[in-house]
Amino acid sequence: MLRFRTFAQHGRRVSSAGAVGLSSTTTSATPPCPSSGLDCYRLTVALTSRCLSTTSCVHNLSYRQADPALPLLGKTIGQIVDDTTEKFPDREYVVFSRDKVRRTFSQFREECDRLAAGLLATGVGRDDCVGIWGPSTLEWVLTQFATARIGAILVNINPAYRQDELEYALKKVGVKTIVSAQSFKTQNYYEMLNGICPEMTTATPGNIKSENLPMLKSVVMMGKGNFPGTFSFDDVMDMGKEDHFKHIEKMKSVLQFDQPVNIQFTSGTTGKPKGATLTHHNIVNNSYFIGAVLKYHEQEHRIGVPVPLYHCFGMVGGSLCAMVHGNTCVFPSPSFEPEASLKGIQEERITSQYGTPTMFIDMLNHPNFNQYDMSSLTTGIMAGSPCPIETMKQTRSLMNMKDVCIAYGLTEVSPVICQTEMHDPVDLRVSTVGKPSPHNEIKIIDPQSGELVPYNTPGELCSRGYTTMVGYWKDEVKTKEAIDQTGWFHSGDIATMNEEGYITMAGRIKDLVIRGGENIYPTEIEQFLYKHPKIEDVQVIGVPDERMGEELCAWIRLKAGQEATPEEIKAFCKGKISHFKIPRYIEFVDEFPLTVTGKVQKFKMRQVMEAKMKK
Repeated sequence: MLRFRTFAQHGRRVSSAGAVGLSSTTTSATPPCPSSGLDCYRLTVALTSRCLSTTSCVHNLSYRQADPALPLLGKTIGQIVDDTTEKFPDREYVVFSRDKVRRTFSQFREECDRLAAGLLATGVGRDDCVGIWGPSTLEWVLTQFATARIGAILVNINPAYRQDELEYALKKVGVKTIVSAQSFKTQNYYEMLNGICPEMTTATPGNIKSENLPMLKSVVMMGKGNFPGTFSFDDVMDMGKEDHFKHIEKMKSVLQFDQPVNIQFTSGTTGKPKGATLTHHNIVNNSYFIGAVLKYHEQEHRIGVPVPLYHCFGMVGGSLCAMVHGNTCVFPSPSFEPEASLKGIQEERITSQYGTPTMFIDMLNHPNFNQYDMSSLTTGIMAGSPCPIETMKQTRSLMNMKDVCIAYGLTEVSPVICQTEMHDPVDLRVSTVGKPSPHNEIKIIDPQSGELVPYNTPGELCSRGYTTMVGYWKDEVKTKEAIDQTGWFHSGDIATMNEEGYITMAGRIKDLVIRGGENIYPTEIEQFLYKHPKIEDVQVIGVPDERMGEELCAWIRLKAGQEATPEEIKAFCKGKISHFKIPRYIEFVDEFPLTVTGKVQKFKMRQVMEAKMKK
């Protein structure tokens, strides 16, 4: 759910260097004025000149460009930190409920600069890659902003990574310093680091010489304890000298907003994870417009963030968005726990709650749900995977989130490129992912021909604009597969666009089920099955079949205390959906295989079913 040639579009120029490395740069120019008729682009099918609003477009084809009510911000993350802190020095910025940690904007900036100076003292410099590995903590957010202050590149590492995955990530981008938690759930991080870098235990901190990881020089461990060969996080906070603080001040005028600031790895479900490389401009503006849609710029909000910081949703939509708009970010627990999130809403008087559909389902169905006060809530974001219509309705009615929005995006586009708005009709807010977000173009194409499809016709969703990543780090082939010669990012997702520009997602191209020549979109079947009163959650996949090619299989999680049979589910479907859309196989399960962000891993479901069917 992202290729790279020279092109100039929306004031964005992309290097012809191909795969991203420190030699690949981007520059920015002033976006052309739409009213002047400049910056027109003739589509490959020679059909249209650029559509300049979300309400009109020619030839009834699936293309839209948002009408930007607000200009793009030309600022680095460091400049944003200074601007917001000057406005709201005493306002609370972050709350980590489990750790009983609170910081105002001024307190946070002071600690951020101490860490930045300390990192400089350990040898981290501009353009160096700094890994961050762990769950949601104050140290994570401090590292996020401290690296941006000194021009380093933050590398987000999934806290659920095992040793082989960690080794791949560190090698892929050449991490020089890694800031690590001590553990996550059952994983011992120091042991895993030692497993791939045994020289660490006998090295002087900051002077690791690893045969396996030649770029790695320093390991910084969070928390208390003795970890040979490493710096402690607290010690690094105190290592900065006067020259280091002067260097931070100097970097404020040196750093450019088009420089890379963050590498985030994609899930890697179809191969090795790829390092999507994002600039200050990408994520500062994306967080700005995410918050603007939610009216964060008009009033103070307290944002509940149970989604992990290592992912775009938590880092851009959460901690960075709160920094851009001067709001408070509340992290109820280091990783998602449904009751901790409910407790956080009540105790911290959360006004805007984030979560994936799975997280909201778990909160809504928690046995203690009715014990918690939801009255402070007004809005929030549901994103990360297709949002069940019934779950959206329950979120609005039972959690008081009348203005909840759905957002759609991918890591490779910073991440949000479509979002519903508060004034959108309720039926569209619960059934679509909204229209293109400001300064973004969206088109729906035939995946085979590459041509635009008519309205309400399924095709691949493509986007173009400031959101598009620089590229995949040191991977020219994959970059060119994702971003075409005219700057369009190809999402791999199937969607439709209606006459008003609203986008409805139908799933991943690779999840499309072809049964006897019929194209079936699993999301459609899932949305129908959610209406069954006994079903709490459902996921639909295709499984191999000798006669039909593929057959539908539904994994169903029932509500607490409920029982059902496959025959009952099929009877519920009969006469209400086409016969070929009724799942042939129905499995009742207690849980789905999930990523740490709460996304269902359908490829693992298929593996389980294929193994079961061979027996």
